[in-house]
Amino acid sequence: MKDILVIQGGGRPGGNTAQLIDSFVKGAEEAGHRVEVISLMKNEVKGCLGCNACRYGKPCIQKDAFNDMVPKIKTADCMVFASPLYFWTVSSRLKAFIERFYCIAQEDEAPPLGRYEKYPVKDCALLMTAADNFFWTFEQAVSYYNFALINYIGFRDKGTLLAGGCGDTNGRPQIGKTGHLQEAYEFGKHIYQGE
Repeated sequence: MKDILVIQGGGRPGGNTAQLIDSFVKGAEEAGHRVEVISLMKNEVKGCLGCNACRYGKPCIQKDAFNDMVPKIKTADCMVFASPLYFWTVSSRLKAFIERFYCIAQEDEAPPLGRYEKYPVKDCALLMTAADNFFWTFEQAVSYYNFALINYIGFRDKGTLLAGGCGDTNGRPQIGKTGHLQEAYEFGKHIYQGE
């Protein structure tokens, strides 16, 4: 059994992203995992100020929800980052959350691959929704995920679910007309299959 922390980086209540998360959570819980979803719409996390006051082992000086999330981040086995596609990448809320990882970094005297510090070792996954579904729709979002979370922070990729073709942007979710909800359920159910 794993502890999975899902960070919802935006979207409407009951919208495409929320439905995708619900299906993922259902599958993961049926597989016996403990899952918690934190909505960044309900929990404000401001962007990093770059002030370096948190280096190393000190909490961020900003008074928002992030410091309360740090213990959950540290104990999670897997972090799932979920976002609708905003301007061809992850939401600004999710990006601000990821930037704040700076305050959980530890000093590393011999950092690999150009890193300046080390982070807790976690598994991670990406769930995204979008109205359209061109071959390039998720290119920048996946690039950011791979560069920032996998290559730089050093998390272990457990996969991505890119749910394109979920309808227009007028507020009417249409993910139910696609196969993405079943895909999310299967992703959650089998994310640790064979381990």
